[in-house]
Amino acid sequence: MLQGCASSPEKEAADLEPLYFPPPPDTPRFVYERTVQASSQIEKSSSQDELRAMLTGVSANNRVMSKPFDVAVCKGLIFVSDTVLRTVMVFDVPGKRFFEIGKDKPGILQKPLGLATDDECNLYVADASSKRIMVYDQAGNYVKALGGQDWFDRLTHVTVDAEGTRVYAVDTGGVGSENHHVLVFDVNTGKHLRTIGKRGTENGELNLPRDIAIDAKGWLYVVDGGNFRVQVFDDNGEFVRQVGQLGRQYGHFARPKGVAVDRDNNIYVSDAAHGNFQIFDADGQLLLFVGNRSETFERAAYMLPAGIDVDEDGRVYMVDQYFRKMDIFRPTRIRENEGFVGAWAK
Repeated sequence: MLQGCASSPEKEAADLEPLYFPPPPDTPRFVYERTVQASSQIEKSSSQDELRAMLTGVSANNRVMSKPFDVAVCKGLIFVSDTVLRTVMVFDVPGKRFFEIGKDKPGILQKPLGLATDDECNLYVADASSKRIMVYDQAGNYVKALGGQDWFDRLTHVTVDAEGTRVYAVDTGGVGSENHHVLVFDVNTGKHLRTIGKRGTENGELNLPRDIAIDAKGWLYVVDGGNFRVQVFDDNGEFVRQVGQLGRQYGHFARPKGVAVDRDNNIYVSDAAHGNFQIFDADGQLLLFVGNRSETFERAAYMLPAGIDVDEDGRVYMVDQYFRKMDIFRPTRIRENEGFVGAWAK
């Protein structure tokens, strides 16, 4: 049923009124822009494919999200990991093309989870099954692998500094594991540089850590899932502050999943129980929440939101595993055709 929605969201959204956050009469800061589910939404089909689709209702070359996990965006390249397809789907908006990463040796992916990009749009993938951080260039060519079976119990997420010199990998551990921490590796040499955190509930300690993000200063933002908070560490790995706590009200977390940071150090956190993402300022004060929990496929509605990212222009991208989709939200300060992803509207 859900896969049948793959070709319809944009057509349906075009007939609806704009969806703003916060809604009027407050001054809106974001507007829902589009839902993405399939390669056909970015890549123009050939006349033969269009005829086949018209006659059969199925496009032979259309790749549809099956279980998206995370999203990373760099200069109009949208990377989405899918644990069922076992690839990273790439929506090249400026180039209006689609391709996949992780299908060919030696860079085959087994279970791609967390994603990150550096300033050159090199892609870093946390491959849970091989317990390696797989590195590709922006064209999808395999570059190298870091880590391995001896380093992780449960590799789930990754981030990288802007220069692509240090990579930070989350070991989520598990009930019977003490490895609830972040490992730091030198990208060039593969050397382990530092371990951040240990299992626990105190400041600087982690319990089932999940996603991780990094800001321009090199500060880290770690979703501390089992402690229902986001912890902030400085560039030396020292605890700075926590954001949020357990609770059902806004500004609190019930099942935090993904985290991203924009250029103003605002913090974006997706929550699978709330069915939304919340935006906090650099000091951890709630600014805004976007989306709502729903069992119905619709704009800005979620059942299992997961990975989240913010691009250079301030657009926000979030995937939902239940609805097999990625939603994009545009800051109202820019027009639809502006920015790297603005090419989608042209």
